[in-house]
Amino acid sequence: MKRFYYFLLVFVLSTVFVKAQQKPAFWKEIQEFKHKDSISMPPKNGILFVGSSSFEHWKDLETVFKDYAAINRGFGGSTLAQANYYIADLVYPYQPRQVVIYSGENDIATDGQSALETLNRFATFFNNIRLKYPAVPVLYISIKDSPSRTKYAATNAHTNLLIQEYLQHYPNTKFLDVNSKMLNKKALRPELFLEDMLHMNSNGYAIWIKEIKPFLVKP
Repeated sequence: MKRFYYFLLVFVLSTVFVKAQQKPAFWKEIQEFKHKDSISMPPKNGILFVGSSSFEHWKDLETVFKDYAAINRGFGGSTLAQANYYIADLVYPYQPRQVVIYSGENDIATDGQSALETLNRFATFFNNIRLKYPAVPVLYISIKDSPSRTKYAATNAHTNLLIQEYLQHYPNTKFLDVNSKMLNKKALRPELFLEDMLHMNSNGYAIWIKEIKPFLVKP
């Protein structure tokens, strides 16, 4: 019996140790942002772009919007819930002049969240931004449809509508519909996407640049 309890104790302790060594999702990516900041911290009062792979893959974002002091903090595959989890490292240090958000697509496609659940995740993230920076302008970019995720189109549309309606109750906010600008007679345009038919190519980003730029807050 003593041997049983001994091995049970060893098992429990080893399980606790293993769990203690495990890092939350995207921990490495956030540490890379922090390391980058430790070498060269972006100036305060820039425009912070935060979200998922549509920002992460936008390699020249900071160059395209250099006149606005853009800061790209997109991390691919992430959700609104994960952006909120890391908000103290992802948003708060930068004292942004404006926050631009593209996130929610993976909440639906990866986490299986409904439109209402995704709205709730957005509301949590948005409210935590405003708790720290009550007057900061927030620009939300609509969830885009893509050829590889057509089955989520209805949920995407519903989520976009809910977030758009939600933001109407708050000052200094804007919902930007880029999805409709990426369609041709309501049909998807594969030529805007990479071979994976999920992430955009330069043609897709050209549309985003044209649509986003007028809504950025000038220094």
